[in-house]
Amino acid sequence: MLDGIKIVEIEGLGPAPFAGMMLADLGAEVTVIHRKGKAGSITAEASLLDRGKRSIALDLKDRADLEVARALIAQSDGVIEGFRPGVMERLGLGPEVCHADNPNLVFGRMTGWGQTGPRAFQAGHDLNYIATSGALYYAGLPDDAPVTPATLLGDIGGGALYLVAGILSGIIKAGRTGQGCVVDAAIVDGSAHMMNLLMALGQGGGLSEIRGASLLDGPHWSRSYMCACGGHITVQALEPQFYKTLLVALDLEADETMSAQHDGRQWGAQTARFAAIFLEKSRAEWALHFEGSDACVAVVLNPWEAAQDPHMKERETWGFENGHLQASAAPRFDGKIARLKSAPARDADRVEILSELDI
Repeated sequence: MLDGIKIVEIEGLGPAPFAGMMLADLGAEVTVIHRKGKAGSITAEASLLDRGKRSIALDLKDRADLEVARALIAQSDGVIEGFRPGVMERLGLGPEVCHADNPNLVFGRMTGWGQTGPRAFQAGHDLNYIATSGALYYAGLPDDAPVTPATLLGDIGGGALYLVAGILSGIIKAGRTGQGCVVDAAIVDGSAHMMNLLMALGQGGGLSEIRGASLLDGPHWSRSYMCACGGHITVQALEPQFYKTLLVALDLEADETMSAQHDGRQWGAQTARFAAIFLEKSRAEWALHFEGSDACVAVVLNPWEAAQDPHMKERETWGFENGHLQASAAPRFDGKIARLKSAPARDADRVEILSELDI
């Protein structure tokens, strides 16, 4: 889909390389500038997030290497960087310099706090950003502290995916007008923006300022429950027809104490009833019990188990590349499944890249 689009990614962590991976998955030519003579702070091996990219190792504090980076960016449609505000400017690769070389360039900036504001230069991580944005508040049971979700809600959902959307929007505009732009993708902004789905519930009274009292975070029919084996099962039978199907499947359709789906005063007792029932069977038994049902029930799988799930297997959602489990590209176009790609060794494409730049 993005054949012919060229992106330069400055090596970073988390959401920035994920955004580069997604653009590469979509067909863009992504060249990542790795740190010269030094592996990233996570691993020295080829990273899954570098799959489908090209690699050149440069020292951006070295004038000759800086000129290589500048030449690369000058020939590209977009650049991705995930430093704190001002770092790229100090390196001599800020938007003003890059736009002077390439007016069409879309300059993608990925941060937690954003380019402006009182916390712009402050350190932080996924959990801090979603806590501040409001996105963490409804995570977890009402009597417990909010749970720490996998680093997806902030870094990926509110960060990388918004950066990708911003870069693609900027490229479309540049194609029409010949004018690039700077994309300020901040995790606090993106994760707050995602909250609009829940905020819309508030217009109909479905969202409360009190944790555990809203349409989706309090009811017995929107929970995870432990099974006899120690595994877990999820229930989210929101609509009345699905709730009825759930009660029938659990042989509770005649139980008047379970009939009131939306009476918050009864949610505690109803939750306890469900919890006792789901402890009667193993996760595998419940999976078989609800197979093909519209009760909106699914067992909780880890990624390796998910790869073996019949539905996920049929769709080839998970696969192995060089012995490592990874998810296939998404979304799909015209029903085709993108082939899993390998990640390059650091600096593997130096000769090819320099020859293209005539350096």
